[in-house]
Amino acid sequence: MAKPKPAAKPKPAAKPKPAAKPKEKLVDKTSRPIVIDATDHIAGRLSSNVAKLLLEGNRVTVVNSEKIMISGRKKNIVGEYKEFLKIASINHPKHGPFHPRKPDTIISRMIRGMLPRDKPSGKAALSRLRVYIGVPKDVKPLGKIQLEKTKIRKSSALYTSVGELGRYVGWH
Repeated sequence: MAKPKPAAKPKPAAKPKPAAKPKEKLVDKTSRPIVIDATDHIAGRLSSNVAKLLLEGNRVTVVNSEKIMISGRKKNIVGEYKEFLKIASINHPKHGPFHPRKPDTIISRMIRGMLPRDKPSGKAALSRLRVYIGVPKDVKPLGKIQLEKTKIRKSSALYTSVGELGRYVGWH
């Protein structure tokens, strides 16, 4: 004998869906650059954070690039960079590679290394980057920010500035 099926429970009335939130206006990320005052920031940490901001679609301007710090002993940093400068074309040095000596180009090259520059997104991101020695007149009125997670944590005597590195390897 088959058992009779119990009566199905009545379904509760469907709740009305809340009204859709009005879509926020998309903020044009390229309208105003994010200006980063790079004084006493560690070079690698700053570069990776800037690369991430660039890939998100922001325009980024880095000022005071000569005051960015590299951790380690000055002797080691300068020695390694001088070894890097010895890499040249076997045919003729004019064929490259070209090694940066100015602090702004050292930093922009460091950031470029953290972008997928062979892809269109990386090329577009690199075009949104500006790096300056000091603070130019057109950037002075804009509000500058400092990234707390990239700042140095010890005495500045334990670091070498990118400006100092540039002077040792041929800038000025």
